[in-house]
Amino acid sequence: MTAHLPASGTPDADPGAAVRALPKVLLHDHLDGGLRPATVVELAAQAGHTLPTTDPDALGRWFVEAASSGSLERYLETFDHTVGVLQTADALHRVARETVLDLAADGVVHAEERYAPEQHQRGGLSLQAVVDAVRAGLEDGMAEARDAGHEIRVTQVLSAMRQADRAEEVAALALANRDAGVVAFDVAGPEAGFPASRHAAAFRTLRQESFPVTVHAGEGAGLDSIADALHGALALRLGHGVRIADDVQVGADGAPRLGRLAHWVRDRRVPLEVCPSSNLQTGAAASVAEHPVTLLLRLGFEVTVSTDNRLQSGTSLSRELELLVREAGWTHDDVVAVQVAAARHAFLHEDERRALVDRIVRPAGTPGTARPGRHRA
Repeated sequence: MTAHLPASGTPDADPGAAVRALPKVLLHDHLDGGLRPATVVELAAQAGHTLPTTDPDALGRWFVEAASSGSLERYLETFDHTVGVLQTADALHRVARETVLDLAADGVVHAEERYAPEQHQRGGLSLQAVVDAVRAGLEDGMAEARDAGHEIRVTQVLSAMRQADRAEEVAALALANRDAGVVAFDVAGPEAGFPASRHAAAFRTLRQESFPVTVHAGEGAGLDSIADALHGALALRLGHGVRIADDVQVGADGAPRLGRLAHWVRDRRVPLEVCPSSNLQTGAAASVAEHPVTLLLRLGFEVTVSTDNRLQSGTSLSRELELLVREAGWTHDDVVAVQVAAARHAFLHEDERRALVDRIVRPAGTPGTARPGRHRA
């Protein structure tokens, strides 16, 4: 019998089994942030790349500790090692395949893997060769997972680095592969000083071609970054977006008052790709218990929960959800709600989204609405 979290009140003593058993949707997961430590060690040896340590367990701890400085810029430095070992087609294929298997083992049934192809060309790969290697690895992983009894679909989101000048090139690459597993375009990298709108030409092309866009915003920078992503980059989803809580004020009477941008995000059902553990590491939140994701959920924002970088955060989607249950008082209905929201906003066609929602709701034993906490401010 499948264990369940209580529909309301205090979580039970062991919510982990129920969370792991729930079919899950992952919208924000970086391919170059989800390597197995042992794989990093082996690929580094092949590439002649120097690591802080070659002991897999110690290396895994190093990534988490190095990423926990409280600075987004310092967090991003850890990618020198993961990106450094992902410069061949074989390495990209291996990591993509292992990613699918790791996600399937965690109960994920649909995931969007994002990465910046421009960062994987040091060994001479073309942008298209990078995408082809990742696609082949994902397809092999999905086939292997299916043979083991785990049905999972994993698509690609291509990121352009906001501090670089290749967004138009990456946008064209995404469009060229839209019928081959690439479902969206993203802008990633340091927010401060690099507004997404500096790549306006790429975003105009993507909108004209009816191609989806998600943008990292409201993580390392605040409301201006979010507004720029929405209005300058025409983003359909916000990567992180947690700083929208800065536009919500709770009065002395306990009543929340939303500013204009917060109203815009909530009223238009803009999905927030919230990654709690990562937010703690980069200083966007002080603790899981105090993380604004709970307030945003209670206020009716379109909240989804993701992992960001499983290696740097030492995490999984099940762990992120379990932390919210244990430390922020989330219930079974809360967990199901954010998974349903993720399914509703996956970059899929509507009929596929509906099938994905049904796949989550049926084993959860929850009515299809699954909208907890909306009026519990």
